[in-house]
Amino acid sequence: MAPRVETMTKTRKLDRKSTQQLMRLGAHMAALYPLALLIWDYYQANLGADPVREILLRTGEPALVFLILSLAVTPLTILFGWKQLHPLRRTFGLYGFMYVALHFTTFIWLDYGLNLQFIWDGVVEQNFVLVGFAAFLLLLPLAMTSNKWSQRRLGKRWKTLHKLVYVIILLALIHFWWLVKNVYYMPFFYSAVVTLALLVRWQPVKQKALRFQRRFRNRKSGRSAPTS
Repeated sequence: MAPRVETMTKTRKLDRKSTQQLMRLGAHMAALYPLALLIWDYYQANLGADPVREILLRTGEPALVFLILSLAVTPLTILFGWKQLHPLRRTFGLYGFMYVALHFTTFIWLDYGLNLQFIWDGVVEQNFVLVGFAAFLLLLPLAMTSNKWSQRRLGKRWKTLHKLVYVIILLALIHFWWLVKNVYYMPFFYSAVVTLALLVRWQPVKQKALRFQRRFRNRKSGRSAPTS
């Protein structure tokens, strides 16, 4: 009987590991797809009448999406117990930074020709540029410390530093709203997702969600939920 239990345990571990590997692979493929499509459309001359604006939009929106996905990992774990998603939080965050860096590079290079005076004027004279630039500066230390060495080195300060992600996503949403000038529905959708993700993190909602998840798991496994 013992060898059978041991075999089942090893099988579950292998299944869990395989699932995590497949999820990581899927995350990488999904994250690189917008960039691959952008490069393809660039070489096929499919970027429309204003290629620079198209590149700005097609690097800025994935940046926002992956930052939101990074934020959403914890709420999804709270709601559904999907702990296997946890390693993807860092992956999504780093891909978000990659697209932010591409977005920023497009702005200073393709749009403003690396002219420091033009760049400075653009930052101080246009609110959406100023907000986006602030989000980029705040994101830099998070990207630089998204590794285990920094986490050990900074200790409790690491968590405090990485709480900047809430401010960054708020600034990124404002930047996106002003950039697209309310011409389509996606800013509403992204704002709703961020609001829901933050609501689930709110302690009263979080505790209720965890209790519901615990009762659901107990019912599924045939155990009675604790009364306390």
